[in-house]
Amino acid sequence: ASSALGAILAVLASLIIAANALVAIALLCLIQKSGSKGLYFVLNLAVADAMVGFTVLGLVMDEFSQPFYPPQIFCVLRMAFVTSSSAASILSLILVACDRHLAIRKPFHYFQLVTGLRVGVRLVGLWLVAAIIGFLPVLTPGFQKTSTGEKCSFFGVFHPTYMLTVFCVGFFPALFLFIYLYCDMLKIASVHVQHIREMEHAGLAGDCPPSRTTSDVKAMRTVAVLIGCFTLSWLPFFIASIVQTVCSECFSYKVIENYLWLLGLCNSLLNPLLYSYWQKDMRLQLYQLAASVKRRVL
Repeated sequence: ASSALGAILAVLASLIIAANALVAIALLCLIQKSGSKGLYFVLNLAVADAMVGFTVLGLVMDEFSQPFYPPQIFCVLRMAFVTSSSAASILSLILVACDRHLAIRKPFHYFQLVTGLRVGVRLVGLWLVAAIIGFLPVLTPGFQKTSTGEKCSFFGVFHPTYMLTVFCVGFFPALFLFIYLYCDMLKIASVHVQHIREMEHAGLAGDCPPSRTTSDVKAMRTVAVLIGCFTLSWLPFFIASIVQTVCSECFSYKVIENYLWLLGLCNSLLNPLLYSYWQKDMRLQLYQLAASVKRRVL
């Protein structure tokens, strides 16, 4: 069973790293061409997801080296890196959604508001918050559980109080913020459509309003897909984990860690794939990269 889980984790981690590395290269090329500061948030999402893949590789080595019973501090640090990377990925999704929301709400002031300095401050703050979330058990020993001589796992090293704190303070506020941003974008888009219809009735509609509406729809579609995949990937794990912390006999923690957690990790693989599929610029850039590699090989 450990070998099978290790093989699944190895394949998943390899795909996560490869997909996000490819998307990160394409995003760097797009940033050089367009100079869009908002793409740095998407680039940061790819970097965070790639780090999730690298941290999972450490767990793969544990699975293939059974029996392996490391000391407590080793397990705490390892799971802290996993938690920090996952938190950075979730926070990056929030920044991407906020950036698209700002582009729709204030399109004429977007480039004045999204400057390089502000983007840098937000990204630094993101990684600081992610590090605090992940390494809180290291700084606060009360959030650690006494070692039982088992392999490294969330429920083996983290206290239920820490798990509940992360879920209630981190995941659910992020989910509610996603829903609020998307509903607000829907409201703004409906107002734009109403204005366009009024202009059409008055005979004043030109080429700009329809293109603006198309841009809004694309942004909303991207955010909706990211939110949907985030919810489907992580919600089962968080709900089952909360039930597990409250009622230890209601769920088997092995089911949560071996199956539901793998589903959550799949979100780091879906993010680059979905963003590449839904964004025309990304598809074109990836095609150009593939054509360039093909020319060099041939």
